[in-house]
Amino acid sequence: MVGQAAALAVLAAVSPTALLVMAVFLGSDNPRSTALAYVAGAVIMTIIMAVTVLLVLRGIGLNQPREREPRYGLRLGLGVLALATGVFLLRRGLPQPASPDQAQEKKQGLIGRLTARPRPALAFAAGLILFLPSATFVASVQVVASANASTEVTALALIVVVAISALIVWLPLLGYLVKPEATVRRLRMVNAWLRAHGRAIAVYGLLIGGIVLIISGSLGVASR
Repeated sequence: MVGQAAALAVLAAVSPTALLVMAVFLGSDNPRSTALAYVAGAVIMTIIMAVTVLLVLRGIGLNQPREREPRYGLRLGLGVLALATGVFLLRRGLPQPASPDQAQEKKQGLIGRLTARPRPALAFAAGLILFLPSATFVASVQVVASANASTEVTALALIVVVAISALIVWLPLLGYLVKPEATVRRLRMVNAWLRAHGRAIAVYGLLIGGIVLIISGSLGVASR
């Protein structure tokens, strides 16, 4: 159960935008406090959503053996949602790499405003917003919630899911605390590449996650 939940959490952790924002915060005037506030917001949101989804799914009895079909049906539905979103974004077309001027013009959304003048309070808000749950995250918690496991095993599985889901922000912060200059240098290189290819990675991540969930859900429903 823990392994399956962790695998889905890996898919949930794919967030080019979250990594781009971390690169901005680590390059700010107050990198430690700003990045730490960002990670705090991300982890808090991830924990809240994990516990909420767990309680809701346990509350409707999806951990009961007789509810096998509904819980796999939920996974199938999440897969269809993720795949449909990915297909929709793919049909809109993947953007060509933007020039620096074009990239600056596009930086007008909510996240752009939150990162325009990096401060701990805004970084915390960015962490909360960017780590609202995805379909693959809900699916990873659903694996835990639908398992009739002990409290200790359930808690361990949730810790694993939260740690992996927020990996893309806490790992760069850890690297920065150990080797600041090397981490910032590497993040700047990754940042430039993600600005050109980040949307494509997100779209294909949705497609892959959707396919995985559809296959898993379909096999579960069919194996009654």
